[in-house]
Amino acid sequence: MKKIGMALFTMAISLVIVFVVIQFMPGDPVDILAQEIVRAEALPYDIAYERAITQLNYDPTEPIWERFIAYVIGIFTGNLGFSMAYKKPVSEIVGGALPWTMLILSISLLFSFTIGVLLGIYVAWKRKKALNVAITVYQSIFGSIPDYIVAYILVFIFAVALGWLPSKGAYGSSVTVGFNGPFILDVLQHATLPVLAYFITTVSTWTVAMKANSLMVLGEDYITYAEVRGLPKKRILIHYLGRNAILPMVTSLAVSFGLMFGGSPLIENLFLYPGVGFYLSVAIGRRDFPLMQGMFLIIIVMVVLSSLLAEFLYTILNPRLRGN
Repeated sequence: MKKIGMALFTMAISLVIVFVVIQFMPGDPVDILAQEIVRAEALPYDIAYERAITQLNYDPTEPIWERFIAYVIGIFTGNLGFSMAYKKPVSEIVGGALPWTMLILSISLLFSFTIGVLLGIYVAWKRKKALNVAITVYQSIFGSIPDYIVAYILVFIFAVALGWLPSKGAYGSSVTVGFNGPFILDVLQHATLPVLAYFITTVSTWTVAMKANSLMVLGEDYITYAEVRGLPKKRILIHYLGRNAILPMVTSLAVSFGLMFGGSPLIENLFLYPGVGFYLSVAIGRRDFPLMQGMFLIIIVMVVLSSLLAEFLYTILNPRLRGN
């Protein structure tokens, strides 16, 4: 209960900070729209300003404490406000964007974690210098390059130069949306480049971490005893080495999901992928305060829940901590 309480407290403080920062951001969306109305219709600024307030359903002259109370009530009632840019409820936009972000993050994290763990065990078991050098060089290069830079390179190679894969959107306009083969295949094709961008920049991190954990486990007495007993190498790798070395990695997996979720705007905005990050970028650019607050809410909740899940997983997987 203490951990849950801390998680709720963290979310509350984060949401307050986000609300205050958004409210004091430079740029007034009502003023921006009012100026556009003045230029388009040659109306007096005062009339255009009132019309902008009506169209956006947002009044910047309203006291901030009233806006905050409405914001908190909206969170508990599920009413996150009305998007200024898209002219529809923020909760509807969040509900449509969340599955797309979950899709590419889940696939990329599953592949990078699985392959990284297997490679880490293999490198630690073989202890070959060439493998260590290759992993170190790969980590030095792609571990230091931001994922959106890798994404640009992938777009140029596979979408522009070769034309093999689509570079934007979640699916094409020529397919029928629904649970059918062509649509699923098209979705996977559109998700390939974003997933590759995440995978290329994260797989080496899992490999290096798993190699370090495996080398520590290989020094334990029970590994030596298993080898002396003549147990098959496959059994030693899976039941003795892998099971113990992967323990810290499982908790890191949950934390990494939350961190990747928070960093999704860069990748999704590049690929025009209609996830949480893409709509957050649009909201910031258009000063769409309700949409910004809704997207930040989802990101904060996912990051905090991922950290909380990591703590619970470590407690479950490590029997020595269950008493605490």
